[in-house]
Order: sequence, then C-alpha cells, then structure tokens
Amino acid sequence: MPRSWKSFNVLSLILLPATLFFLLGSHIRRQLFRYELLKSTKIEVPVIVVGNITVGGTGKTPTVIALANALKAYGYIPGIISRGYRGDGQEQEVLANSVPSQVGDEPILISKKTLSPVWVGPSRIKAAQHLLTRYPNVNVIISDDGLQHYALKRDIEVIVIDGSRKFGNGFLLPSGPLRESKKRIHECDLAVINGSERLDLSIPTINMTLVGEIFHNLSNPDRTCNVSDLCRREVAAIAGIGNPERFFLHLESLGLKPKTHSFPDHHEYSISDITSIEQDIILMTEKDAVKCPIASGKECWFLPVHAEFNADLITNIIEKLKTYRG
Repeated sequence: MPRSWKSFNVLSLILLPATLFFLLGSHIRRQLFRYELLKSTKIEVPVIVVGNITVGGTGKTPTVIALANALKAYGYIPGIISRGYRGDGQEQEVLANSVPSQVGDEPILISKKTLSPVWVGPSRIKAAQHLLTRYPNVNVIISDDGLQHYALKRDIEVIVIDGSRKFGNGFLLPSGPLRESKKRIHECDLAVINGSERLDLSIPTINMTLVGEIFHNLSNPDRTCNVSDLCRREVAAIAGIGNPERFFLHLESLGLKPKTHSFPDHHEYSISDITSIEQDIILMTEKDAVKCPIASGKECWFLPVHAEFNADLITNIIEKLKTYRG
C-alpha cells in the first residue's frame, strides 16, 4: 500500500476528482447489474466468492486454500477459479507442469495445496463452465477474488480484510486503496480478518492467523529446517506479495532478524534479484518460491503457512450453503 493511501494528504486531495469519477462509474456499473441491464450468469452449482474491497494482498489465497480443504473434509468436491493474474490470459486448467507465466503464481500454489481442480481465465464464468465440463462431479465453486466480478452470480460472499492495514485512508481509487465503498461489506455474508484485530462490521466476523515455522529448501522441498537452525546465522528475507511487511514481522516473531527486501506483488524473480543479495541464506514465502529461480551459491528456504481461524469458518459456510441451495 503506497504511503499516500495510509492517510489523507495533499496527493489524496489532488486525486479526489478522479476518485469521484471512479465512484460514479462503480455505482453505475453495479446498478446496471442490479437491474439486469448487464447480464449476470448463474452457475449450476453453488458459488463462493472470496474477495476484498482493497487493492493489494489481504490473505485471500490462504483463505481459499483453507476453505477448499475444509469443504473436502466435509465431503464436498470443490473446484477453484481464478483470473490467473500475470498469466498469459488464456482460459486453461492449472496442471502439474503449469508455470506462473501461463497461469499466474497464486493458482499454482492453490492447486498444490488443495489438490482440487483449478481453472483460470479473464472470464470467471467461462473458467467455471470449463471446469465443470472437465470435472462434472465438482459440486461447489470457489472464486479466488472476483468480489467485483458481478457478471458471475454468487451464493456466498466472503470478504477478507487485512487487520493491520484495514482500509487505509478510507478513500476509493486513486485517492485511496478502496475498490468499492466500505458499505459494500454489509452486503457480504462473512468477514475474515487477517490478524487478531477486532472490527465491528455488522456481519459475522472470523479472525485468521497464518501459522508456520518449518522452512523447506527451494532446491529440495523435502529437506526442512527449524527456526533454531537459522537463528545464529545471517539471513535475508524477500517477499513479492501484497503485504511484505506481514511476512517480515512473522519471521521476527519467530526470533529471526533478517535483512529484508520487498518486491512488487506477483514479482517475476530473476537470477540477479537473488545473486545481488549480500547474504547467502535467503528466506521467502511459499508464493515467492513458485517463481523464484535457483541461484548457485545461495541457500534459499521458503516458509509454508496455513490459516487458522478463531471460529468455525466451515460451519458458517455450510449452513449458508444449506440456506441458499438446500
């Protein structure tokens, strides 16, 4: 999140006219869908959208992974659709040999962590239709992001909020980080707060914590190490995610003191990005590991994390699935 989005300032004021146009355009677009002047398509199975109203990472991907795995444990067969950001823009399935330049980094991570069918494409309707044609036994679709993709009708909306950054200065783009007004939250079914913060949102709220302390070697993921193996060594940490600071703070909470290097979200790493780092031991997120090249002379480790919730997320979802579809 740019510094100018964290508070109201001169730049925010200068950009207010553009923000008003954005607000007007967003409102008109929603009304066109609401009054069916723009077509919204209903898929033959329940659709759960996991999204946000802010630009940047809030924790949607670990929420999608946790939800898909929990639904599987309860006997559902979920399929997952995604835009495939930074991919080649083609409608396609995420396969074992897919690479980030084809399908994006997050869909590859979701596929590996859930072992569920994953389909990407600029049209989530077509992605869902292709997935259901290929996997007719899938009985629930999870949309990774897409809260503003109103062309696809949804049965349940889960909004994910970064507890530390919240809504920045509270303004819509480009004066602030909001894609839609905060009033949009009240229309969602459930809010997941990434962090321990308590927010009064007038809808059911669940807190999420990302947990992980076992590192895996980038060259050989079966090789692991504990935090104690790294505490006495000089390490660096890289992060090309929506909120790099959250990852760095997590490492510090484990007792590590890395030299940190932030990259843009979805950054495509090059060899020089890695070799230019002074330290020989480099720590990264699992999302970074998907697209990080192996550089000789560097010992790279990634940290898998999983989402834990302070309430029963899946019970809330299943009850709503029963309410909507019986």
